[in-house]
Amino acid sequence: MKNKTLLLFVVLLLVITAGCVEPKETPGPNNLGVPSKSFESPLQGKVTGDTGNAVNIIDRKIISTASLTLEVKSVEKASNEITKIAEAGQGFISGSSTDDSGGSKNAQMTIRVPQKNFYSTVEQIEALGTEKSRQISGQDVTEEWIDVGARLDNLKKQESRFHEILKNASTVKDVLEVERELERVRGEIESLTGKMNYLNQSVEMSTITVNFMEPAPIAGEGWGITEALREAAIGFIGSVNGLIVFIGYILPIVVFIALIVLLARWVKRKVLPWLKQ
Repeated sequence: MKNKTLLLFVVLLLVITAGCVEPKETPGPNNLGVPSKSFESPLQGKVTGDTGNAVNIIDRKIISTASLTLEVKSVEKASNEITKIAEAGQGFISGSSTDDSGGSKNAQMTIRVPQKNFYSTVEQIEALGTEKSRQISGQDVTEEWIDVGARLDNLKKQESRFHEILKNASTVKDVLEVERELERVRGEIESLTGKMNYLNQSVEMSTITVNFMEPAPIAGEGWGITEALREAAIGFIGSVNGLIVFIGYILPIVVFIALIVLLARWVKRKVLPWLKQ
């Protein structure tokens, strides 16, 4: 009886103790120790994503381009100023051309400047003349950049594994197969590395294309007698040229017809009387 009473007392004590212990909180998605995905706006320029237990913060990869059309007083002076602006913005001239065959001189220049100096450079160039058109665009290549980087990492891991397999290859056939796979992987690595370099350079160095021209000359006022005489002379010469060309086309036909007529007359006068006799 005493043993039963003691056992009952111990059971009650354990029940009371368990009820007094504060229950542990069930871990939810936010307290498992794994960060959740979050994306900041493009203006903030950050992308936050989870990769296992680590958080990678990546700057957005934006390729910025601008196209400007300006009317300037002097194309030569504007060209020199644009060159100075590009150099001051740690950039360079990647291409230029000029043309003055249309009556007014015009030119085109393409400059590359670091992304951080893109907008300030655009503003400085716009101040050189009267703006006729302006187009600015930004291409977000963040996802492409991440994808290329991930593929590169995987290919480099494959390359390392193939090197390990090559060390343990025991037959010529195995060696040749592994080397063939290594060559393929290296080719893909080189291709993706080139693409990654291109993306990085395009993001780091923005492109600005500037078309600028001088005002079109205004025609002088007055009777324009000299101009009228010049146009009349040009018209007369053109008419004479046209007449000569026409005669050149029609003359062979006239000669041919004349020969036929003369032949017919000769036949009529000489041949027909002879046949009648």
